[in-house]
Formats: sequence, C-alpha cells, structure tokens
Amino acid sequence: SGRWVKVEAARREAEKSRTEAELKNLRNQLNPHFLLNTLNNIYALIAFDSDKAQAAVQELSRLLRHVLYDNQQNFVSLGKEMDFIRNYIELMRIRLSANVTVETQIDIRADSRTEIAPLIFISLIENAFKHGISPTEPSFIHIHFSESPGRVCCEITNSYHPKSQTDKSGSGIGLEQVRKRLELTYPGQYEWTQGVSDDGKEYKSILSLFNIQHYESNLCHSR
Repeated sequence: SGRWVKVEAARREAEKSRTEAELKNLRNQLNPHFLLNTLNNIYALIAFDSDKAQAAVQELSRLLRHVLYDNQQNFVSLGKEMDFIRNYIELMRIRLSANVTVETQIDIRADSRTEIAPLIFISLIENAFKHGISPTEPSFIHIHFSESPGRVCCEITNSYHPKSQTDKSGSGIGLEQVRKRLELTYPGQYEWTQGVSDDGKEYKSILSLFNIQHYESNLCHSR
C-alpha cells in the first residue's frame, strides 16, 4: 500500500503541475490582434490628434504593465483589475464609429482589496466588442461590475451581430478558456449564464464569483 500512496502522490503532483501550467497559459492570453489593432489606431491618431495618440500610448503602457507584471501573481486586488479594465475599454473606444454606444458602470471602490484572479473578465469584454458591433447598424455595449461582501458580479449586454452565419453561439476559444479557468480557480464558486435573447438581437453574459475573500477597506482605521 506504501507503493500505491507514492503513485497517488506522484499523480496528484503531476495534476497540480499541469493545472498550474494551464493557468499560466490562460493568463498569458491578451490577444496579440488587440495589440496590433491598438498600435495601428495609435499610428492613425498621430496624424490628426497627437494628444489623443499620446494618451492612448499611456493607456497601452499601463495595460502591458498589468499583463507583464501584476498578471504573474495568482491574484491581484479588485481595484487594480478594474483600472486595467477601464484602460482596456478606453483603448477599444478609439476605433469605434459614432453609431456605437459603450456604457460602463463600475460599482467597485478604487481601493477594493478583495483579491481576484487577473484577466478573468477580459475575454468577456473582448467578446462583446467582437460580436456586439456592426460596421453599419447602430450598436451598443453595456458593462456593469459590482461588488458586495464575498461576491463580485460582471454583467455585459451587447447588441448581437455575429460575424458569420455559422457563428451563432457568441462563444469562441476565448470563452472556452474562461470556462476552463473558472473551473480551475473558482470550482463551485461561480455562476455564469450567457445567451442570445429570443429575438436574436441581444447577447447577455452574467458572471458572479462568490464566497471569495472580501476585505473591508481600512482607510478609516489608523494603524
């Protein structure tokens, strides 16, 4: 039986290593197409709005800093992750035409120290920009984040313009990876509902993480 215990321990260790490698791989997934598009947009902006181009370069550098450094930890503060998401959305706005409305509501304190797995929401936002915007028809994206003790919720609603007839699900490799990562990091601690409305015009994704470590801000308390 001692041999069985050793074999079982080795199997568990291998499983743990595989899980950690998979998590690392999932975390390093800021889309290279997004970076390329952003650089192209900044290049175009330089010609007619150099101030905006400078601001965009700053946003991009903040974004990369988060991905390269903060993202290497297993958890980051929720406040920091929301900064990252704001920067990301601002960069996405650069290339939007006038017929697209993007509304964001972030009901999370800037000093929230609740810990969260980094980049877990970004694929959902990327997905909304990918499937929620038509080059010709009026489009919208509404993004709402909220926090209550032990729970963080991300609700995204967007107009639905699938890229092709075969692309009806609104999901792709990005969302499959989100599901995998949720199972690895928050097993039994999340609810995720998503789908297209009955009239086929709207896509909604609601992701709630619960029973997560919640820290009250201690700004009011002197140490």
